[in-house]
This record gives sequence, C-alpha cells and structure tokens, in this order.
Amino acid sequence: MHLSGRYQIIFPGQKADENGSQLWLRQKASGKADIQYKGKSSATTTIALSELQRGWNGAPVILEKKSEKDQTDSFHIISANGTIQITSATDAGLLYGTYHLLRLQATGTDMEHLQISEQPAYTLRILNHWDNLDSTIERGYAGKSLWNWDELPGTLSPRYEEYARANASIGINGTVVNNVNASSKILSADYIQKVKALADLFRPYGIKIYLSVNFSSPMQLDGLKTADPLNKEVIAWWKKKVKEIYAQIPDFGGFLVKANSEGQPGPCDFGRTHAEGANMMATALKPYKGIVMWRAFVYSPTDHDRAKQAYLEFQPLDGKFMDNVIVQIKNGPIDFQPREPYSPLFNGMHRTDKMVEFQITQEYLGASNHLAYLAPMWKEFFRFVKPNSLKAMAGVANIGDDTNWCGHHFAQSNWYAFGRLAWNPELSSEQIADEWLQQTFTHETAFIHPVKEMMVQSREAVVDYMMPLGLHHIFAWGHHYGPEPWCYIPNARPDWLPSYYHNADKDGIGFDRSSTGSNAVAQYTEELHQLYNNINTCPEEYLLWFHHAPWNHRMKSGRTLWDELCFKYNNGVQQTRHFQQVWDRVEKYVDQRRFNEVQSKLKIQARDAMWWKDACLLYFQGFSGMPIPYGIERPVHELQDMKDFKLKISNYECAPCGFNK
Repeated sequence: MHLSGRYQIIFPGQKADENGSQLWLRQKASGKADIQYKGKSSATTTIALSELQRGWNGAPVILEKKSEKDQTDSFHIISANGTIQITSATDAGLLYGTYHLLRLQATGTDMEHLQISEQPAYTLRILNHWDNLDSTIERGYAGKSLWNWDELPGTLSPRYEEYARANASIGINGTVVNNVNASSKILSADYIQKVKALADLFRPYGIKIYLSVNFSSPMQLDGLKTADPLNKEVIAWWKKKVKEIYAQIPDFGGFLVKANSEGQPGPCDFGRTHAEGANMMATALKPYKGIVMWRAFVYSPTDHDRAKQAYLEFQPLDGKFMDNVIVQIKNGPIDFQPREPYSPLFNGMHRTDKMVEFQITQEYLGASNHLAYLAPMWKEFFRFVKPNSLKAMAGVANIGDDTNWCGHHFAQSNWYAFGRLAWNPELSSEQIADEWLQQTFTHETAFIHPVKEMMVQSREAVVDYMMPLGLHHIFAWGHHYGPEPWCYIPNARPDWLPSYYHNADKDGIGFDRSSTGSNAVAQYTEELHQLYNNINTCPEEYLLWFHHAPWNHRMKSGRTLWDELCFKYNNGVQQTRHFQQVWDRVEKYVDQRRFNEVQSKLKIQARDAMWWKDACLLYFQGFSGMPIPYGIERPVHELQDMKDFKLKISNYECAPCGFNK
C-alpha cells in the first residue's frame, strides 16, 4: 500500500483500508435485488426495504406483515420456489427479519431451504449509557459521548442514525441515554426537547428511549423541600413530569434509577424502602405503559460483607414491587469483576420481575486496550441463572465518538454479542464470534478459525493475568486500570481498598465467605451453599472468593496454592503473547489500518499482563515467603517502581498505556 496525497493506492492482493466505522454492517448489494413489500408502508418497513436494496444479493425477497396471536417482534423466514419470504406481526419484526437474512447471507448460509422462526427471549433488550451531560462518559474508553447535547435538538449527527441501525441489526430495542449517576437537568423542559429529537430518530428502528433519573429531582429542579416518595407534593411532581415527557415522547420507555448507592439519593434517605420509592415512580408511569428499572447495586460502609448487601437489602422486599417495576441486578454480587459467582439475589426474589445488568464496557478488563471477548463470561452466568427466569437484559454500553465506536476493533464484538444474547441467550460464544468475524473482517477459514479461538480464550486469559482463582477487586484506585493490591488511601472506606478483598497475610489469601466467615454462602441455593462452603469442594475458579486459603493448600493440579497462583499468572502472560502471534499470522487477510491498530493494542495488552503478573506475585510473595517456581518467567519489574507508578487518568478515559518504566 502507498499513499499519494489523500488517496490510497491499492495494489493487487491488498485490501483497502477500513476504519471500523461500519462495524459488522459492511455488505454491499449488486444493485439487482428484487424486493417487494406487501402491506401498509411505514418508516420502519421503508428502512427494511432500504437495507435489502443496500445489501442483498440473492433471490427475490417478499416482506409481508401477517396478523398473529402473539404480537411480539418474532419473525419467520421461508424460502420456496426461488423466493424468500419474511413475515412478522410487527413492523419491527420485519426489520429484525431483514437484518437476520442479511446476516445469513454474510455468513454463507444456504438460502435454498430456509425454515426459520425467531422470537426474542426478552421483550426488553436495552443498552445503558453512562454518558454525562458534559459529554464525558463514566467508564468510557472510546472518546466522548455520542450525544452532543449543546447542538440538540436542532442538529442531528449522522452517527445517531448509524447507532440506531447497528442496534436494530442485533435486536436491541431500548436505550438509556444518560448516566445512572444522573443529573436532574435531564428532566428539564429544555432537555426533554433534546431527548425527543433522539427518540424521533430512533423510533423507526424499533428503539425506545429511557432516562436515568435522580431521585431528588423534585428538590433540585423545583425547590421542593423533600423527595419523600410518600409525600403528596412529591407524588404530584412526578406525575406532572411524566405527563410532560409523554406529551413530547408518546412511546417513552420509562426510568432507570440508581438510589441510595455510592452517594446517590434515594427513598432510604427519608425512611422509606426501595419498593416504596420504585412504586411511586411506577404509579406515575403506569397509565402510559412505562416501566421503572430499579438497580439493586447498593452497598454501604457497614460491617456486612459487601457481597451480601444487595441480597440483605432487597430480598425482604420480594413481592412488594409493582408489576411495572423490574429490579435490575448486576451479574455478580460485587461489581463486574473479570470473574464473579452469580449474584444470589437472582435466586432470592421469586415474586419480583428481575433483569440482569452486564457491563459491556471493560471497566475491570483492561478498558479498550485489552482484547477480552465477553460472551463466555455472560454464558457462564446463564449456567447458573435460567434465562427464562429474567424479564429483560441490560448492558452498560462501550460506545463513544471514536471512529471505530468502541476504542478497540475487537471491543465491537462485545456490543454485538450483547445484542445477540439478549435476543437468544442459547447462542454459543463460538457461533456469535463466528458471525461477527465473518461480517466484520472476512470469510476466509484460515482467518476465522484461529482468530475465533483467540477471542473465545481471551476472557480467561485476562482472568489469569489479573485475578485468578477467585481473587477480585485488586485494581488501581479510582480509574481501575492496572494492579494495585497494596493500595492504601487514608480515611477511605475499607470496601474501596484491595486489602478488604484479598486479605493476604502470612497464613494465606482470600475472603472467607464460608460459614466460619461472613457466611455469604448461605445466600445461595442449598446445593451451591454446600459446594462453596467446603474448601475442598469449592470450584477452584471461586476458591479465593469464598475462602481464605493457606498458601500451602493443595490444589487439584498437585501444586500448592502459591505455586498455582504463579502458574496462573504466568499462563495469562503467555496467552497474550500467543494472541500476538495469532494476529501476526493472519495479516494478509486484514486491511493494513485495522491490522496495525489491533497489533498495537495487543502489544499494550502483553506489556500490561506482565505488569499484572509481576506486581501481584512480588507483592503477595511478601506474605507467602515462598519462592516463585523456576518454571515461571522471572519478574522483570521492581516492586517499588510499580508501587511508585501512578497513572494520571480520570474515570472517563482509556490509559494510553500501563506501567512503562
């Protein structure tokens, strides 16, 4: 490849550079597609027809809206007599069927014998954006917010529609556009007009808009003296505000609420329960068919094990929430760690609608510097929590205004995987990776097989080089990028410090949540309670989550716990180097720009993995007093140098690199 002025000259065998902005929607049509639509046209069906004209290269296609008992967004695709028919009871269903047909084409599916019926597992498949009104993104690693609030409602960026199109293509049908640490300004008349502009643009793509709200908005916006959910003035305020929103956005979805958590106000400030707070809002929304998604992410500086607190606070409220309230629960009991057991609250509330909250953005998995394909993590959750026990699925978005949307080309796969699993949680991690790779890069088997394997292995590699065997939350203070197991901040809450979680001492390491410790095991089903409570039966991937294990504890491999930790950290490092080799071998199948950008990220990841290994092993060695086995790659960094190193970044950006001395 050579560049001449602004133009790229492509020689035979070379691929034109791509910047990742097209995501997985790169198909182009031959211009000869025969497309028909039977039914009353709408903005949504017009988009479906346009998508087929834009990307379809096969047999004639007929779209038809058919009445069905079940008025969901399910669809059917049937091929017969040289024609393909897509049918659905809804316009959105026809659009989803269209994108599915294009996905089948992109992945080389035989189109002659299609008999497909698809129905989404959840009626609500929603992204949560942690975007602030000043364009920063909390835990955002792909630039600034997509939403330019200063220019709305007048100026609509082309990326807004591209965003809606990408979401519709994977079945996402809802978006919360602002941070759960919400500013009350989002409910002001000016901002409601701005939100309306986005809602109008998203509507034809089947996407409803939702807002995160601050529980004290009546006080902050209009000077009420209280936000008590049982106060008549407060109740009237919320009813009036909801009416104002629906006058502008008739299909507004509802509210997401973070209350009494990390300093956010909530009903408990006024002696009320979470249920009373949620139900007050739900009553205001119910006439409009709106919902409340009430987050169960709560913890306070008490003597209780932080992992127990959501259960302790919410389980007694089971059955007390209105039917248009969904309790939104993080997948694990702490906070989106590289590996956590599932939150026991999922099996503790049987009379309350629940939804899972996954984190697509990689707050604890190397931000947008590390390749970490998260479908295996989410599939691991569904091994313990039955998909049909949930009402909906939410994902904290990893999207910003970077050209490639997600900061790392492979981070796009997590956005894609979230949408596909929200539609069908039975899909395998391998199938989703295969779909994404073929649509995003190439059909070449010599590329797909090794890169898919790399993706599927990547999350486990991150666990190994960061926090294996159940270790958790030993990240750097604040921004969470890099290791800091030694972190100490004067007067900080204990549960904000790594030592609260690893408890390393001369005897061993880990958090004792067994019946002899905090007894968090008692919150699980009886079968898992017994399994996790015994140090000899506890799965080793959760060992240090549930037990303070002796350094010489014998592992299944025959090694001591200390030696096993060393081998795990070392294995994670070696995996990152293997990923570099895999990527270098497939260079000829990828355009030069994306190849170089991914290659650069893999270099950072390999260096960071070594940083994690050296920091944790040298620090914990000070407690174990045991040698690092000779089969382990020797440390290359000095412990004191790593302790002295501080990354000067905020919670709103990705580090350019990690430890680099």
